[in-house]
Amino acid sequence: MNTKAHVLTITLPDWLQQRLATPVYLHDDESRMRLVIDMARENITCGTGGPFAAAVFRASDGMLIAAGVNSVTRLNNAILHAEVMALMFAQARMGSYSLRGTGAPYELVTSCEPCAMCLGATLWSGVRRLVCGATRDDAERIGFDEGPVFAESYAYLERRGIAVVRQVLRAEAADVLDQYLRSGGIVYNG
Repeated sequence: MNTKAHVLTITLPDWLQQRLATPVYLHDDESRMRLVIDMARENITCGTGGPFAAAVFRASDGMLIAAGVNSVTRLNNAILHAEVMALMFAQARMGSYSLRGTGAPYELVTSCEPCAMCLGATLWSGVRRLVCGATRDDAERIGFDEGPVFAESYAYLERRGIAVVRQVLRAEAADVLDQYLRSGGIVYNG
């Protein structure tokens, strides 16, 4: 029997682990988005995954709790999108399956509007706010299929108590997607 089928190891790229070794506090959407965009760009430059990054911040003081970059191709796992990675590592750090039950409210900042899967993960994660950079249209323009995401999807998040802010530094975030396309990056679900 292949024991690999019974063990799953999910890691961040070495370069990101090193960046996360020092505490980070960022107090506004633009600063947080710049960090996330920089991580997405570094993921391309280092050849460690797709052009997406996300981070979870504690709302009260801007502390970076966890970050994730797209790791689909690096770890051969279709669900390891940046948002899922950031949320998994945040929940592990906080010791809870829901960030809602850990005291302070948390926010997810993502370099691109989430795909259908990541919107679902956002809903169940316990974050109270979602901040997005590039749009779904930006991702689909370079070939990614974002799945069934509708205006109603965001309205539903709002009704469930998750504030949504979109198109923060959109041009800068979309430029990372274009960089990925120019570099010959794999569009694994298009």
